[in-house]
Amino acid sequence: MKKLTKRVIWMFAIGQLGWSTLSALVTNWVISFYEPNQEMLDAGQTVFLPQGRVVLGVVTILGGIYALGRLFDAVTDPWIANLSDRSRNPKGRRLPFMRKAAIPLTAATILIYWTPINKTSPVNGVWVLVMMLLFYLFMTVYCTPYNALIAELSGTQEELTAISTAISFTFIFGSALGYACPFIWGALTPSLGRVMAIRVTFIILAVFALVCLLVPTFTINEFDYVDVKPVEGNAFSSLTKTFANKDFRIFVGSDICYWVAITMFQSGLTFFITSLMKLPETMNTVLYIGMTLLSVCLYVFVGKLTKRFTKKSLITFAFFEFSVVYLVTALSQGQAGTNKGMIFGVLVMILAAPAMAILGILPQTVVADIAKSDEVATGENHDGMFFAARTFAMKLGQSLAAILFTSFATIGRSSGMGYRIAALSSTVLCVCAALLMMRYNEKHVMGLLGEKTPANKE
Repeated sequence: MKKLTKRVIWMFAIGQLGWSTLSALVTNWVISFYEPNQEMLDAGQTVFLPQGRVVLGVVTILGGIYALGRLFDAVTDPWIANLSDRSRNPKGRRLPFMRKAAIPLTAATILIYWTPINKTSPVNGVWVLVMMLLFYLFMTVYCTPYNALIAELSGTQEELTAISTAISFTFIFGSALGYACPFIWGALTPSLGRVMAIRVTFIILAVFALVCLLVPTFTINEFDYVDVKPVEGNAFSSLTKTFANKDFRIFVGSDICYWVAITMFQSGLTFFITSLMKLPETMNTVLYIGMTLLSVCLYVFVGKLTKRFTKKSLITFAFFEFSVVYLVTALSQGQAGTNKGMIFGVLVMILAAPAMAILGILPQTVVADIAKSDEVATGENHDGMFFAARTFAMKLGQSLAAILFTSFATIGRSSGMGYRIAALSSTVLCVCAALLMMRYNEKHVMGLLGEKTPANKE
């Protein structure tokens, strides 16, 4: 096997820049595009879907579409993971899947926003549902094998941390590109109109993302760094073995709470800024990029902190810190023409940065630790399934978040009460995530790997 170099690590990380950009285009903007508030309508946004809780009087059309898409995505994760784990492709178990998924994933991302009818119509709902299902299917085909390579490329804790740090950089950069969209479409709106400007913006970023998706598939030879050993068994048996691991179950339970919370927060960020803080839509970009830059500056300290504190303790701290961020958001209020809302925005930006840095790097290393320790204990390599199972649980949480946020948003829309309820719910969920994470037995996991946890913690 060849030695893993920095060049290979960054070629691999560029793939995450691609899919995180596409993910940001959907996660950050699909709700505001299809369920606009008054400020967006005044700016020229078209209403494409019937509004309100029209599905059984509880769920909005978009909330139902979003939830169905995430549930479909979650169900396909174990299936794709099993296909990848069992693959005997002469070019590898992971990279061929990623290469085949890149173009259809990009196309589906763009088409989500190109409805066939340019006015309010249920037909547009069917279109968005189909495109969302295709988006999540091909995202799974790319990301599940990609995540499995995180554990397989790394031979030591140092390499694992280096990979996790690199992909965290590219993930945050991709997410920041997604949040920068209002500046791009703002420049295009005078000549194209708001809706077409948004669509053109998404095309530009999606083409950039496509190039990034393909970079690792053409620059890395999987066999140079991974001892490829296909496993036997079907998806159900493999998933069952994965969840038989107690520490993994605890981690996943914590992760679900976190993802419900963070997804509601991300989905509502534009609304928190415009409706609660009374700031311009473009401040969404400014504040997110500010959080990003601050968190990136803290990355080097996260690596140093892992030498003094357990990953469990750092992740637990980050969950508690995020709960404070969400509470501040719930209590925020602004007044047009004043700096009152900006004070809350800056406070959220500063408080969120350390948690973003920690949770951007460490959770995937915990999954890799559990996967490798399970291989030591059982003699079977199910790296793909462990990451798929984590993603499966994550997407269940995101599905619930989609239903909750879109329903909360209809409560007292003019006063923003629903947005405050969503932020308070995120606060409670992050506290639950922290309490669950405290039960994770990191000492046992690292012991199986022959590694020691920092002596001052466990």
